Amino acid sequence: MSVSPAVWVLLAVLAACVALSAFFSAAETAFMSASRVRLKTMQQHGSAGAALALSLTEDGDRLLSAILVGNNLVNIGGTAIATLLFAMWLGDLGATASTVVMTLLVLFLGEVTPKTLARRAPERIACRAARPMRVVLTVLSPVCRLFSCWQRYLSRRHPREEAEEPDIEEELITMVDEAQQEGGMDAHESSLIRSAIEFVDQDVKDIMTPRVDVTALADDTPMEEAQTLFRESGYSRLPVYHEDMDHVVGVLNEKDFYTALHRGETDLRNVMVPPVYAPATLTVSNLLKLCQSTRTHLVVVLDEFGGMEGIVTLEDALEELVGEIYDEHDDVSEEMVQGEDGVWLVSGGMQLSACLERLGVEDTYEADTVGGWAAEVLGHIPAVGAAFEEAGLRCRVTAMDRRRVTQVSIAQIQQEEADVKAGEKA
Repeated sequence: MSVSPAVWVLLAVLAACVALSAFFSAAETAFMSASRVRLKTMQQHGSAGAALALSLTEDGDRLLSAILVGNNLVNIGGTAIATLLFAMWLGDLGATASTVVMTLLVLFLGEVTPKTLARRAPERIACRAARPMRVVLTVLSPVCRLFSCWQRYLSRRHPREEAEEPDIEEELITMVDEAQQEGGMDAHESSLIRSAIEFVDQDVKDIMTPRVDVTALADDTPMEEAQTLFRESGYSRLPVYHEDMDHVVGVLNEKDFYTALHRGETDLRNVMVPPVYAPATLTVSNLLKLCQSTRTHLVVVLDEFGGMEGIVTLEDALEELVGEIYDEHDDVSEEMVQGEDGVWLVSGGMQLSACLERLGVEDTYEADTVGGWAAEVLGHIPAVGAAFEEAGLRCRVTAMDRRRVTQVSIAQIQQEEADVKAGEKA
């Protein structure tokens, strides 16, 4: 039985409708899933398709309207042609056969397959579909305008609820975590980028050496005593004060000191350089800029009353980015060490936020350090042996330096109870 040319034409149009259905489905998934960041990167590398795809996504509602209208037109047209063909071949059974065949064709070839492929490479598919979609937008522009008017009407009748502003930093950290899980970034790179993202949120007071721990010398200190202090402390720079620590008048550099000493200098005030001051609320990122602009490695941190609150160094700022930096003279000690019994021994000077984060507890306290936290919870200056329970933690002050808490033991109460029950069963 010969097939008439008209049938061949209808079959060709039907195949074109299925192919266009696949195109629109792939384009919808690709444009909705494509990362604008990746498209911009491709554009910067000279991809014209990426540039066009970005311009199309700027008006997402118009683009989506064109895709949906085009997809429905070709699906309806294909179904009508299939019904006509099957009616010619099967008579009264044609409508039923057409429904079954077209459902399977559109489902597998026009929906599932193209969307699956587009989901795997959305940016590449969006770049390839950009030029054809521009033609579709031009052809269907009258219909798209009609739908745009309808969308504006719906927006007025049903205004969008105010959504919370997205936290860009959290989104970036999530992207870094996903890149690490997918193997595109190792743990060291992930940690470095995460530190850089969080870098701008930290203040100088979070990383400074507090006043009570600062090694300094008076401006009338003899050169011999200053030499001894350099040797015993191991520091390369020392703050110099006049009368008391609230009046820092200079910074003494070890290299300059020994050069002057070799020349026979007897007054360290002729050797020290003017200090650089910064408020405790200065961000660490701005501290880094301050150190670069003033060409200094040590900054004196002032409180709101102008008194000395502590000092901070360029090394302290860099360690927030790359982690602890030790040289051959540093005494390396962990701020938080867990014993075999599961109890943590924590330095009193450790940042409270870092300690609680490691223990899985939310930081809702005023104190900045673990020692300050103990005093805050107890409501008085602690003594060795003072104990308290807070946020599911059993804590005890284990070491003091005069009125300062230098070490606290912390155990998770649930873990302790579990260990006791395990011991009773044994």
